Amino acid sequence: MAFINYISLFSTLIIFCFQCLYFSTAIDTINSSHFIKDPETITSNDGAFTLGFFSPENSANRYVGIWYMSKSTVIWVANRDQPLKDSSGSFTISNDGNLVVLNGQKHVMWSSNVSNISTNSSSKLSDFGKLDLLDSTGNKAWESFQHPTDTLMPNMRLSNNERTGEKVGITAWKNPSDPSRGNFTTTIERETIPEVFIWNEETHPYWRSGPWNGRVFTGIPDMKSSYLNGFSLNAQEDGTFYLSYAYANESVLKLFALNWEGKLQQKLWDYEEKEWQVEWEAQVSECDVYGKCGAFGICYSERSPICSCLEGFEPSNREEWNRQNWTNGCLRRKALQCGNANQNGSEADGFLNLQKVKVPDFAEQSLASSLSSEEMCRSQCLANCTCVAYSYDSEKCMTWSGNLIDTQQFSSAGIDLGIRVASSELDKERNNKAIITISVIAGLVILVIGAYFLWENFARKRKRKGFLLFNRGEASAENISGSLIGVGDPSQVELQDSLLFDTETLVIATNNFHFSNKLGQGGFGPVYKGKLQDGREIAVKKLSSVSGQGLVEFTNEVTLISKLQHRNLVRLLGCCREDEKMLIYEFMPNTSLDSFIFDPPENKFLNWRKRFTIIEGIARGLLYLHRDSRLRIIHRDLKASNILLDEELNPKISDFGLARIFGGHEDQANTKRVVGTYGYMSPEYAMQGLFSEKSDVFSFGVLLLEIVSGRRISSFYKNEESLSLLGFAWKLWNENNIVPLIDEGMHGSDQEKDILRCVHIGLLCVQESARDRPAMAVVISMLNSEIINLPQPKQPAFIIKENILPLSSEEHHGSFSNNGVSVTEIQGR
Repeated sequence: MAFINYISLFSTLIIFCFQCLYFSTAIDTINSSHFIKDPETITSNDGAFTLGFFSPENSANRYVGIWYMSKSTVIWVANRDQPLKDSSGSFTISNDGNLVVLNGQKHVMWSSNVSNISTNSSSKLSDFGKLDLLDSTGNKAWESFQHPTDTLMPNMRLSNNERTGEKVGITAWKNPSDPSRGNFTTTIERETIPEVFIWNEETHPYWRSGPWNGRVFTGIPDMKSSYLNGFSLNAQEDGTFYLSYAYANESVLKLFALNWEGKLQQKLWDYEEKEWQVEWEAQVSECDVYGKCGAFGICYSERSPICSCLEGFEPSNREEWNRQNWTNGCLRRKALQCGNANQNGSEADGFLNLQKVKVPDFAEQSLASSLSSEEMCRSQCLANCTCVAYSYDSEKCMTWSGNLIDTQQFSSAGIDLGIRVASSELDKERNNKAIITISVIAGLVILVIGAYFLWENFARKRKRKGFLLFNRGEASAENISGSLIGVGDPSQVELQDSLLFDTETLVIATNNFHFSNKLGQGGFGPVYKGKLQDGREIAVKKLSSVSGQGLVEFTNEVTLISKLQHRNLVRLLGCCREDEKMLIYEFMPNTSLDSFIFDPPENKFLNWRKRFTIIEGIARGLLYLHRDSRLRIIHRDLKASNILLDEELNPKISDFGLARIFGGHEDQANTKRVVGTYGYMSPEYAMQGLFSEKSDVFSFGVLLLEIVSGRRISSFYKNEESLSLLGFAWKLWNENNIVPLIDEGMHGSDQEKDILRCVHIGLLCVQESARDRPAMAVVISMLNSEIINLPQPKQPAFIIKENILPLSSEEHHGSFSNNGVSVTEIQGR
């Protein structure tokens, strides 16, 4: 009897263990034998998504839904239009194999409604928040992503098949307490020129994104990056085109939700606050409401009133327009001539150009879409009497033939739009511009004359006080004509008293420039540590008498860096011009980056996380110089020794002696005086004297590879395979074996995937052709993993050692390196 009892107990334990094993592996799964009752739940394998029963705020109704991180963020609802009235419901797989929501009386309140599915089916909640229904063979028979509610998740698709009329979009809740279908729906429309629309009651457009140009939606100003948010738009052979997005960085949790008021919002999960934060919103002003200003009207939220007629048009009802009722829009003032031109003595129509706009709705793909210039697009529109506007963007031509609806003016972003008007309107525009131009010139002449006399008087007074005035004779003609400083003639630069230091103060601060205070040696001259009487620690850079840099570089750095403010740029405290030329900076206790990454005892302090922070900081500093500062600056000498590190090893770009400023419409410049550091100079600059933002991108790519590898660009000079660092990285990349490039101090890092991604970015930055290199804004998006699929890099420049000349011995051994210089006009530094 005892033996039988043991057998019974053992069997019970075996059954219990199997049940525990089943439930431990089936936590994210539902099948015919495992279903959930209110209030039970199942959870995705990663724990981010939960499926179960919930009640909305201020409602007693029960629904089956999926929520993401927080129960307040429901991303999908099964029975949104058929609520349960009590807590007796269940979610299970029915006898016919479908997912169903049952009430307490076993009535079906919702079903996946798939025909011809096996009865032995199962359902699984994935780590993407998708609920899949699988048949007995494991094939997918149904998925929640094809039947969304109000939320667009990563890897979910907004799709449209214009042949069959089948669409997949998201529909807002009726209100915060009722998840049933509300008034607003978001879909993707028009395969030839795709746009995202928000519809009110499914037929009335409420908001639109502007056309997709292959990279961004041109009517969304915040979509500045070429690959922002990992969006992609693709088409299938059956005629379906779809929009989706995803993030390479899985730690970034984002979603798009359409709220009950018709606002499309991008939300970001805040790990510290444990809640979702609204990061972006589609409708931020009245101008974002579709057609706010009527036909041929344009809306600008920064103007009052916000609506005006396009040039060449006037309100169709002046009285209503003055009451700010803009629904009737505007009418053309002068009829177009088109085919009548020259027959009655009139001239041909022309175009008035609008810049930075969200182009109107109902764009048509022009026959000239494959042509290579804006002029061809313009000419084709002009030849078509029904064409009233055109736009040329990303090598695509769009035209409009009807009313121009929903045009919006931006202060930044957007694209250009050409509006067709009669010749007389062009004459009026020219006359207006001429009057404005003459008035401006006259005003400037008066202002300049007055300013000159004031300046003469002011300069005489300041000069007597020892005010800084540079010698005009030392400034080179190229730097003056090329706007080296960008703020006028470098020979006439005046500085505030707060920027001026006298020699005695600096002698005391540095103990008469004692050798023990010497921090290093740069191309400009020696650098000394000092301490002012107020306790501030400083770094004093003296212009060496044998330095190749002169007054031009000194003036350039003083004037430039004093006007720049960014956390990743070194801060200039002032200068001295009494006996010697000296620059005074904030003191960086960790000196320069090269003393860390190329020094084995020091580089142990640089784990991958710290190196990545340095890479990202340098990139943000460059982006500020290229795009965000009020002066558009090309550094021209970016290298490890010109990156200083503060006490927390945060990077700061320094040495602006060779920097150049570009005008608002300049993209590239040429110089006869090529100066810089071998290995860091881009091929077009080293060989032809051409430089641009992409020259700095090349230098950044070299620097990135040095940081990852812990090796100098010049360290391969005696390499038996005749490879430079770029050549070595390129060889390993093609062999799909990039690990040997990584600094030994980081071997075994659990961040290897991120390190390899940075090598990929570095190779993109050092491609031989400047146009192939990404802009710094795109580089930062790549570093932040906003771009999922990076393009394949092309062969770098200077991959063979014969193209790289050796640097000085001090470049190899000093913590502050002398610059090796490649020049077309021999001029050392």
